[in-house]
Amino acid sequence: MKNHTSTDTLLLDGFSKTDQAHIGRALGIVAKIPEDPDYFRPTGVQVAIILAGFHVDLSTILAAILSDPRLDTLADKPDIAQHFGETVGNLVKDVNWLNKLAIYSPEMANQPNQAEILRRMLLSMTQDVRAVLIKLAYRVQRLRNLGREAGEVRHFIAQETLDIYAPIANRLGVHHLKWELEDLAFRFQEPEIYQNIAKLLVDSRVQREQCIQGFASQLQEALSIEGFAAEVNGRPKHIYSIWRKMERKNLEIEELHDLLAVRVIVDSLPACYGVLGLVHSLWRYIPKEFDDYIANPKANGYQSLHTVIVDAGGNRIEVQIRTREMHDFAELGVAAHWSYKEGLHPNPAIEKSIAALRRMLVDRENDEALMADFTSNLFYDRVYVLTPAGKLIDLIKGATPLDFAYAIHSEIGHRCRGAKVNGRIVPLTYPLKSGDQVEILTAKDAEPNHNWIDPNLGYLKSSRAISRVKSWFKNRQQAQNIAAGKAILDKECQRMGIKTLNTAEMIRHFKLPDADRLYEAIGRSDINIRQLTGFFKLPEQDSQPLLVLKTTRPKISQSAVSVSGIDNVLTSFASCCTPVPGDDIVGYISMKKGITVHQKHCKNILRLSAEKQNRLIPVNWGEQKTSYSVPVIINANSAHNVLSDVSQVLAQSRVHILSANLDTHPDFSATLNLTLLVENTDQLSQVLSKISCIPNIADAMRKT
Repeated sequence: MKNHTSTDTLLLDGFSKTDQAHIGRALGIVAKIPEDPDYFRPTGVQVAIILAGFHVDLSTILAAILSDPRLDTLADKPDIAQHFGETVGNLVKDVNWLNKLAIYSPEMANQPNQAEILRRMLLSMTQDVRAVLIKLAYRVQRLRNLGREAGEVRHFIAQETLDIYAPIANRLGVHHLKWELEDLAFRFQEPEIYQNIAKLLVDSRVQREQCIQGFASQLQEALSIEGFAAEVNGRPKHIYSIWRKMERKNLEIEELHDLLAVRVIVDSLPACYGVLGLVHSLWRYIPKEFDDYIANPKANGYQSLHTVIVDAGGNRIEVQIRTREMHDFAELGVAAHWSYKEGLHPNPAIEKSIAALRRMLVDRENDEALMADFTSNLFYDRVYVLTPAGKLIDLIKGATPLDFAYAIHSEIGHRCRGAKVNGRIVPLTYPLKSGDQVEILTAKDAEPNHNWIDPNLGYLKSSRAISRVKSWFKNRQQAQNIAAGKAILDKECQRMGIKTLNTAEMIRHFKLPDADRLYEAIGRSDINIRQLTGFFKLPEQDSQPLLVLKTTRPKISQSAVSVSGIDNVLTSFASCCTPVPGDDIVGYISMKKGITVHQKHCKNILRLSAEKQNRLIPVNWGEQKTSYSVPVIINANSAHNVLSDVSQVLAQSRVHILSANLDTHPDFSATLNLTLLVENTDQLSQVLSKISCIPNIADAMRKT
């Protein structure tokens, strides 16, 4: 057996003889692993030594030792659960899973939501959060040895650490691990910047140490004279933190006040303010640098007094004053600390769970109640699954492959006919688990099933997905009514001997927004046969072919515009720029059509030769109200319901549709070209603004 004398001292200290025996057995197992001088990945013993500094419990130490990846190479692989119990066995399984997880990709650095989902997934998928703590220690050891790996690997591991593992350490409040993870990762991610800052710190280290030691000695002596029982020590500053502050405040390193800092720990709240008064009486202080985080705690609950003084040598020194309780609270982290640091809203369930972790880390007893408290609250209502391409999707707990399909895209959900989870065909009611990789099988002409929205059958859990299915059936019913209405209208026309029909007149007569709503009303029997017969018998019907969403351009009244100095002149409106009241207009004297009215900025007017510009004549809008056709173009994120949604807005605004054409694109987006009947530019602007507010609409504009 290998000699573990120094290791024993580090790992056994503070444990009972019984616990020490368990640790000895675990060390005996890993001692059987053959020596490999070229092996540089973290070993279980190295990780356990890191964690021993946090005074963790026996199960954590055992799991760290026994999660050594080299144990897989042993011919006689031990049964961890049988030898050390289910808790340690499950911990080892979780740690092994975390060590083998390969979901992170560099693209996540540009997709903060993906990085956040991965952090949550890592926390939610472990049965025991102590496995995450062990994983963080594995990552620290990996970074310590990272210089032996290839440059591309170094950069990848460093970026993954800063994106995923350092924020998790911060979230769990294990700040010593967080700081080392950040500094080591930064060293490999930005080696030149790291070395520059490190050199500046080394160059000034002797001066800084002398300055801090001198100030601390003076302060300690003054505190003793005044009867304060206090502990005074220097406060280290970490390179990554220094760089972040330099970047954030656009400062040089010499301009940072808190590179020189001491911390004073006292035994009571009144003593904090007593020490503050003493410091301010002995040294000149900078008022704008004083912060009372005791009276006004930070958002994460942090409490301390901060002040910056100037010593006899002109050095600025930050002094932090707090009680022992405040210090322990700050060092271990608080439940909401991660929320404050990462700019997120605190989650009560997470706060309660991480508070339980705090107690587990400082309590040597293996408190099963605390562990249950943690696992039952943390992310209890979410699951995190992956697409085949590796994208993470955040779903409600109990979600099915069908929920996943609708989370990807409504059309994928509508056409879903099966699913594979981790490469295996599963029912659409299969409850997904965090870490599952889901592939949706679709059919080109498939449709949703009514069973999907039956809550008793378990196809869908997400209210968003359920609403998408309900909306689909509502729209299909609408389409069926439209088709039925068209058939009824055709039949009545044949029965009445009507060969042509003015659809626009019918729309106006029945006070409906467009032809689809007319056909739907007929198909739904809101407009019955007797009402249709009554309309057909109205006198002086204009004759026009029966069209769907298409009417002729309205006749323009001669009094719609007035031509300066000319009466009873023939005017027409240019189709190239379709002017409407409110537009700046100009007349062009044509050879055959009288005066053609254009917008002043019409491209055809702007391109006129000097000779033809002589034919331009001033015109103005008349006072008579009339309607004008205007083409508009609407871009939608999805073709689903776009015509229906836009039509409702137009109906509410009393704007009629003369024609409509919907083009769908491969990415399921759509372009809707409409010709609208409006009175003026104000009405057009208002209705385009309303259309733009529809959630699915990307933009809506007048077509030029």
